[in-house]
Amino acid sequence: MGNITFDFTGKSVVVTGAARGIGRALAGHFADAKATVFMVDFDKDELDQAAREVGAVGIPADVSNTEDVERVVATVIDETGRVDVLVNNAGILRDRVLWKLTDDDWNQVLEVHAGGTFRFTRACVPHFRRQKFGRVVNVTSYTGLHGNRGQANYATAKAGIIGFTKTAAKELAAFGVTVNAISPNAATRMTASIPHEKIAEVTGPIPRFADPSEMADAICFLASEEAGYITGVVLPVDGGLSL
Repeated sequence: MGNITFDFTGKSVVVTGAARGIGRALAGHFADAKATVFMVDFDKDELDQAAREVGAVGIPADVSNTEDVERVVATVIDETGRVDVLVNNAGILRDRVLWKLTDDDWNQVLEVHAGGTFRFTRACVPHFRRQKFGRVVNVTSYTGLHGNRGQANYATAKAGIIGFTKTAAKELAAFGVTVNAISPNAATRMTASIPHEKIAEVTGPIPRFADPSEMADAICFLASEEAGYITGVVLPVDGGLSL
């Protein structure tokens, strides 16, 4: 954990896509900050190991499945009585140029990214409203604003998350709930799938991909009580990639 620290004592935090990458690093940050952390991922084996290492509760679930999502939130409420922070980080890739995209390629990517963000936020809202407090941080992408060859489905999903973030921020502000997003640029399993010859084009003028932990600091800030007057923001955490 870096020099930036927050106190999440007594807070219940849900992180999706938490078995690896940004989600795994973030769960560790929240645990270090004394939160009760619930890690959600589709990959049960990898999730179980990550949750043991973090000292968190691992809940296998498919974010594109409403019953799974509601089961996760019900478990969090049963165990702690509240949910304070939701980080919608789960994602998949099904990259192909648009004339080769299948319906499944399109639907799966939208259902995990945009659909999962919607379903988890919707499931948490009744508890946020009851508490008069909540923090939602969504993970979007540079691609959602600028597009990328071979990623029409991913770009559409990430652009949708930006629109969802701003709309939810307006709808939930009266209840003490903030909804923000980050646009990250970190070395993860998803970026590892980028062909080597494409890396220079993707990174442009920046020297490197960030470590996932560098994304976690920004997310923890947006999830903190100190960020209570920030909502509807899409924060680039990308080393200048979006300039």
